[in-house]
Amino acid sequence: MTDIVDSATRSRMMSGIRGRDTKIELALRKALHASGLRYRLHYRKLPGRPDMAFIGAKAAVFINGCFWHGHDCPFFRLPASNVEFWRAKIDANRSRDIATLDALHGLGWRTAIVWECAMRGRPANEFSALVGRLKEWIREGCSNLDIRGPLPEEMR
Repeated sequence: MTDIVDSATRSRMMSGIRGRDTKIELALRKALHASGLRYRLHYRKLPGRPDMAFIGAKAAVFINGCFWHGHDCPFFRLPASNVEFWRAKIDANRSRDIATLDALHGLGWRTAIVWECAMRGRPANEFSALVGRLKEWIREGCSNLDIRGPLPEEMR
């Protein structure tokens, strides 16, 4: 299947996709900062440059887009055109994510992944519950955390 726009238009469209400071990342950062937590953004001293690094707690938070990281949710669908390119791209992203998490765990850091589907289109009460869960994990959590999809009923 051929692209419906010319290559210059596609290039301009793709260059508008942000890798950092996305809407969901900004919303989560703002909520955590307002609750008194302080963090380093895209901390270069750590593998994978986590979106937020809580140095004292040795906790790294990644906010992953479901499409770019090949999440198994309704927000991810492999494009119908240029399938081989996209499959290789998504697979490389997944492999890099695994290597990054392994490297951080090897350094004694805890990791949390907050998926786009956990935040996108959710009502304010669910977002507040997500922020509360993440705050509790940063302060007291002992294992790694993976926040995906809608929160369970008991967390709302």
